[in-house]
Amino acid sequence: MSQKKTGFKEKLFAHIETWRLYTVIWCGLVSLAGSCLIYQTFPPVFIAVLSFFIPMMGWTAGLYLSDFLDRKLDLIEKPHRPIPSGRIHPYEALTIGGLLAILGLLLSFYLSYYNIILVFVVALLVYSYTKITKSKGILGNLNRGMVTVTAFLFGVFSKNPSIDNIPFYIWLLCFVFLFHDTNSNLVGAIRDMEGDKKGGYNTIPVKYGLKKSIIISFILTLLWWPLLLFLSFYYGFLGYNFYLMIIVETIILICLYAYLIQTVKSYSRKKALRFHEFFVIERIVLGSALIFGVAEVKISIFVLLSALLITVFSQILLRKRYEFEDKK
Repeated sequence: MSQKKTGFKEKLFAHIETWRLYTVIWCGLVSLAGSCLIYQTFPPVFIAVLSFFIPMMGWTAGLYLSDFLDRKLDLIEKPHRPIPSGRIHPYEALTIGGLLAILGLLLSFYLSYYNIILVFVVALLVYSYTKITKSKGILGNLNRGMVTVTAFLFGVFSKNPSIDNIPFYIWLLCFVFLFHDTNSNLVGAIRDMEGDKKGGYNTIPVKYGLKKSIIISFILTLLWWPLLLFLSFYYGFLGYNFYLMIIVETIILICLYAYLIQTVKSYSRKKALRFHEFFVIERIVLGSALIFGVAEVKISIFVLLSALLITVFSQILLRKRYEFEDKK
């Protein structure tokens, strides 16, 4: 792994690449949705800010750790990435990731002791994903799904509720996020099939191929989507704005799977990446839909548009650069 002198601007941009804002925003949005649901309105600004940013700090710390542990695998397929390219030193990544994790932990003391415990839970989940389960098929996908469940619960416990007072539908919503992000992680692995295979990572796409991976992805969607609708109808905890957003969500899902099925005929990493890019936008709509269901419309629109703008802009600016080497 080469190391080279890197200018400040190039170094800063390398760190921004590592942050992967197009994925990090989702983690904060899920936590904010959990906080909105437990308050049944938009939470106080201080609580909302902590609920949103602390999980993002933890997620970003996890990305630094993941890139550090994956640096040898990235040398095979993605040597242009910040660490294997030498723009970020491996132990620089560990240091900054550690500082973010510590800052997130300290800020969690402003919330509840449950939040402090969840910081350590998510740290364990992130480490186990990168070090153990990522290469073990569906176990890795489920592990990543559990990270998102933990982010959701982080927001739920921002109100410091007694466990006995948490509505049952909140616990059932954990399965929605589990199945959804297990699916999201599986779909993300499709674009990495070649590199994972060379690196000995036995992911679902590597083990079963593209067609079966799409089928498994569709089954997971058929688990979380009806469950979400059932919970919202049966428990009646979401307003009509949620259902308007779910119509948009459903249209996006139909278009996504129509596109994914088309990729079977002429697969390429760029097509697989494009699908996951739209999947990333889909989950922003999903998380925002829950906020629309309990919060004021103006606030919900602000959250949705802000999350979409950051996600779309960062994908356009950074994602292809991060995933594919610039041949120019």
